[in-house]
Amino acid sequence: MGAMTATTTAGAQDLPAVFDGEFWADPYPAYAALRERAPVRRLDLPGGPVWLVTRYDDVRTAFTDPRFAKDWRWTLPPEQRADAPSTPMMILMDPPDHTRLRKLVSRSFTARRMAGLRPRVEEIAAELVADLPAEGTVDLIARYAFLLPVRVICELLGVPAQDRDEFSAWSATMVDDAPQEAKGEASAKMGAYLGELAARKAAEPGDDLLSALVAVSADDDDRLSGEELVAMGMLLLIAGHETTVNLIGNALLGLLTHDDQLTLLRERPELTKGAVEEFLRWDSPVGTAPVRFTTEDVEVAGTTIPGGSVVMLGIGAANRDPDRFPDADRLDVARDATGHVAFGHGLHFCLGAQLARIEGEVALRTLLDRYPSLTLAADVDDLVYRRSTLIRGLTTLPVDLGGGQLTGARRPSRRGPRPR
Repeated sequence: MGAMTATTTAGAQDLPAVFDGEFWADPYPAYAALRERAPVRRLDLPGGPVWLVTRYDDVRTAFTDPRFAKDWRWTLPPEQRADAPSTPMMILMDPPDHTRLRKLVSRSFTARRMAGLRPRVEEIAAELVADLPAEGTVDLIARYAFLLPVRVICELLGVPAQDRDEFSAWSATMVDDAPQEAKGEASAKMGAYLGELAARKAAEPGDDLLSALVAVSADDDDRLSGEELVAMGMLLLIAGHETTVNLIGNALLGLLTHDDQLTLLRERPELTKGAVEEFLRWDSPVGTAPVRFTTEDVEVAGTTIPGGSVVMLGIGAANRDPDRFPDADRLDVARDATGHVAFGHGLHFCLGAQLARIEGEVALRTLLDRYPSLTLAADVDDLVYRRSTLIRGLTTLPVDLGGGQLTGARRPSRRGPRPR
């Protein structure tokens, strides 16, 4: 889902707006109010009603509750479900279809294989940092946070370098606020591109992941269908860079607006791995999980969500729940942030979580080591966030690499960056 305006149901006029106005700049006050007073809330969106779940325990439980399905056909009357088309994308499937696809592709995402990518991630990060100007202002989203994961996932999948910009533009259209017609066109173009690329890989296999997916088979000779292969490629390309771009960007902004944490991370580089978990928790790169659909009436926190409803699980809200993380609004790079749900939980836990963590750790460490005087080169109120219910990330992050702190630039605003 892209950006949208939401109103709450009757009797909640005093609750803050969600997916509207200043929510995009700083959603956390709204999340706090919902957790306390309306932890399960129906929102009337232009596309229809959606239920938003915001408390940590409820969100984590829902991730593993089979009554919160991923198959959209649960929104249809029973007599229409059998004839409605299913989706070939794994993230939108339930068992046993999801189980089958997950088994086929998970062998390519083992912890050992992801750890083996670290040297290449370090090389790419070093190259990008070396290309940054020694002085002056630079946009770290465009020049660093975006390029690092895009190059990594393209190399991993075998996407030619000259095609990166095109597929990234399609991805942004599909994830951000855009007309449905534009989203459909971008999806069709990416699907056609991946279909052609897969055909080339079948004819001339390489040592990349897409070639492996073309050839993958289970012990019973089960294989990815053509539609499943294209859908898997789309999922990996989009998820493989969108989340990590925002992890790096949100983490850097957090450090540049919290001098004490920036100093601590510079003085104690061994904290970086754990700090990545804290950044994932404190300003999650995924705001809400891809929607789920109730297979029957489900009671959550004293509220009944009717069967056939569309449900959003509030990852950002859950990760700021003080009942799970004391002093949850405080950024603390030394905190034990394990248990956060930034990558989901249960059957649909992110396949690329390990790679995203490696990229985040390498990106932060490489940049901070190279530029010890890094400062924010804009007022926080002038920064702009992408408008998307799915992801949370900046459009730009201007910094001064050589020092030159602007007056007030490193002080966080209570309001936070404004939406695009």
